[in-house]
Amino acid sequence: MKKLYIVTGANGHLGSTLLRSLEHQDCQVRGLVLPDEAVQNHGNITYFKGDVRDSSTLSPLFENTEGFQVTVFHTAGLIDISKGLTRKMEEINVEGTIRIAEMALKYKVYRFIYVSSVHAIPEKGIKGTLKEIRHFTPASVVGGYAKTKAAATQAVLNLVPLGLNAVVVQPSGILGPYDSSRNHLVQMVSDYRKGRLPACVRGGYDIVDVRDVAQGCLLAAEKGRTGECYILSGKYYDIKSILSLVREIEGGRRLPVLPIWMAEAFAPLFEWISKRRKERPLYTRYSLYTLKSNSKFSHDKATKELGYWPRSLRTTIADTLQWLKAPETAVL
Repeated sequence: MKKLYIVTGANGHLGSTLLRSLEHQDCQVRGLVLPDEAVQNHGNITYFKGDVRDSSTLSPLFENTEGFQVTVFHTAGLIDISKGLTRKMEEINVEGTIRIAEMALKYKVYRFIYVSSVHAIPEKGIKGTLKEIRHFTPASVVGGYAKTKAAATQAVLNLVPLGLNAVVVQPSGILGPYDSSRNHLVQMVSDYRKGRLPACVRGGYDIVDVRDVAQGCLLAAEKGRTGECYILSGKYYDIKSILSLVREIEGGRRLPVLPIWMAEAFAPLFEWISKRRKERPLYTRYSLYTLKSNSKFSHDKATKELGYWPRSLRTTIADTLQWLKAPETAVL
């Protein structure tokens, strides 16, 4: 049976990378983009315009699929590094996910892959390595984004007993080439190489290459067990080490390294500078909280069951820098 893949958030960093992985395969691909996004069909990829907040715009995405084995990759979501929980986040990340999952159930798709986040996993203590859990509650995590991801993940798992053949993947901090959606980590690398990053802060996070996450999604569709979650992480790095690799590869000045408490005190200033530049702030109170939180994740389950192996951070940064310098010509 011929394969058809549906990718929501097709213009996002992960969604567009998934499309790159699928465009040379023997399959058909449908990408969901927002109504105001400019796209052009090419090869085996057809774009559909719609919004996960509006059911009436989603039906064409699932219709006329007779004779195809349909797999849905739900990557669409609103990433917000502010601490608050907004109505828009709930509409997109929770209600939108439920809407897509219910349509997948209605149209009897072969497989549903939900891209959740490691933010949905509660912290267990500074020294512990976090692994997959089986039940998610918004009350157990900190921050609006984390709470919406926890709620949406549990909502998807709740549909499994009703017949949804769902697998959940949980990426850590995504970095890599092909970004046109203003990924925060890509923005940090870009700002540093342009001399626009005012300071480095202590703390860090688990970083994973977007191409490895895309491959992990495909492996989950092929080998993942229904109703299971798989962490798609890389390795923990502090921010200083990330910027040191950028400096090694391309050069750049050494930045002052601020302790978290000092960065928190300067957060309003960083936000003011970003506002003057008409950019999103990288150092917010919530992003600084994340950098000092327990951010070490195990991808052993994905490695053992899916054959998932992330690449080195040096390769990711080198390719990201090449992409930033020449996005139209970089072949990676």
